This record gives sequence, C-alpha cells and structure tokens, in this order.
Amino acid sequence: MPLREEFELSGNWLFRRRSWLPLVLYVFALCIMLLYPEDTHRSISHTNWGLFCLGISFLGLVVRAITIGFTPKGTSGRNTEKQVADTLNRTGIYSVVRHPLYLGNFLMWLGLFLYIGLWWFVLICCLAYWLYYERIMYAEEEFLRKTYGAEYETWAERTPAFLPALTGWVSSPASFSFKNVLKREYNGLFAMFFSFAALNAISYFMSDGLFYMDPVWQLLLLLCTGLFVLLRFLRKNTKLLDEPGR
Repeated sequence: MPLREEFELSGNWLFRRRSWLPLVLYVFALCIMLLYPEDTHRSISHTNWGLFCLGISFLGLVVRAITIGFTPKGTSGRNTEKQVADTLNRTGIYSVVRHPLYLGNFLMWLGLFLYIGLWWFVLICCLAYWLYYERIMYAEEEFLRKTYGAEYETWAERTPAFLPALTGWVSSPASFSFKNVLKREYNGLFAMFFSFAALNAISYFMSDGLFYMDPVWQLLLLLCTGLFVLLRFLRKNTKLLDEPGR
C-alpha cells in the first residue's frame, strides 16, 4: 500500500479511538512514578510547580474554548466514527492555525507531562503525542482536500498546521457561544483537575505510603466536581445550555 493511503488509513483508525487511546500515557506516567518515586514526588508535591503546570493545561482548555465558542455545528465536533465538515473553517482561530483543538489538547497534556518533573519523560511524551496526532491530522486534511479542493489548498498554504501564526487573524462571523463551551468542555475541565489531584494523591502513596492529597488539590477538586455535577445535570435534564446552530 502506498504511504499516502497507509497514513490516511492509520490516521482514520486512530481518529476513531482518539478519545481514549492517549490514556495509555497515564499508565506510562504511573510506571515512571513507581520507578522514580522520590524524583517525581519532589515535583508533584511542590504546590507552586503544580499550579504552574495546571496553568499550562488550563491554557490548552482556553484554546479549545476559543475554538469551540466560535465554531458552528457540524465542524470541530466530538464525532468518533468518521470525519465531518459541513463547512471549511477559515476564520477566527482557524485563520492562524489549522488544528487548534489538537494544539489545545497538547497544552493540556503538556501540563501533566511537566507535573511529573522529569525532562526526559516530557520529551518522550511529546514525541509520542506528535507521532500519534500527526497521522490523525494527515487523515483529516486528506478528507478536507478531497471535500473542498482548491479552497482547502489556498487556506492550508497560508495557515500553519500546529504552531499558530503571529499575524493574519480573520474575525469569525459567528458570535462567541459560552453555552456551547460549557456544554462541550465540562468533561475536559473535570478530567484536567481530577488528573492533577489524582497524580498528587498517588505520588504521596508511592513515596510515603500515605493516603493524602495536598489541600490546594482537595479544594480545586471539590470545586470542580461540584461544577461538573451542575453542568452535567443542566445538559442532561434541561435545555439551558442549548443554542441554535451550535
């Protein structure tokens, strides 16, 4: 099979599993924490370092929020079975980067990679992330190329794939939908805080044999859990977070 078709085929296979397959990195992180309990605990138990890493992850969530908040229904979705693109996004954040959601995902994961506190672990995880998502991005772009042809080629020629351009911003014609962000990103918000808090508690158990979590993570996890329960209730039982066309 030619490499082009092989890349597209493997990219689509990974695309359908992109919601859970990266969780393998959690297993890798736990193994590293088990093998290097003192080195990793030194970083994970440092509150300021933890908050710095959380800030990087939160920046990734902000990138995702900007993307989703201005994006109409039918694009940039959570579809897992096949590629979907009712329109070609070329405005807003898509005017400076072609894959803003994956950029946001990377920043969210990067905060967790850094939290472990080992530079070589960060390097390995970043490389694994790139190899994984490169195939997915290739498959998505092949779909867009076949669907939109020259229109896609023109946009892709002037817009970077992953590292945003510093110029060329084109405002989105759609207004920002905070409701849409809340409806679609509350799971990611909870997963982010839960991951930091869980790694903190696991690190204490591996290093000192204690069932303990630093107070700051206890508080943040409690607040985030309350917000998660509220937003999940609103989404499942009301129409308060619904917005036409989003």
